[in-house]
Amino acid sequence: MKHLRQAVTVNTFSTIWETEAIGSAGPRFLNAAAWVSTPLGIESLKSAVLTKIEQNMGRVRTADKNAPRTIDLDIIVYDEQVLDPNLWKRDFLAIPISELRPDLEVPGEGITLNQVAQSLRTSSTAVPRLDLTIPDQSQPGIA
Repeated sequence: MKHLRQAVTVNTFSTIWETEAIGSAGPRFLNAAAWVSTPLGIESLKSAVLTKIEQNMGRVRTADKNAPRTIDLDIIVYDEQVLDPNLWKRDFLAIPISELRPDLEVPGEGITLNQVAQSLRTSSTAVPRLDLTIPDQSQPGIA
């Protein structure tokens, strides 16, 4: 996370969660969310920061988008706009992000991300990895 902190202002991180791999029989994944502030636009943030961090950490992109990888950084919410509609469906997105933005509302549904995450947790195999922490970051409470 040192590389991320060098490029943007990191406000906070979620708990680290371990979840099942989706779309492959690969190993379980570790997932976390970061709430950052930056003057960069979406494309600049992706190309100049996130992709560069992935490359520096040995990420090799393959045709299989579900293949195991060393790191995968995505922008899910930007300037209050949800960029990935899977936020409302996938435990590995909803649960960590709900720790940072529990009040984010599902468009037209009148329910919050925290409510979605709680519902997903009932059928999820996601496990909070409290034994893992992000350096220089106290972990928020589990949603």
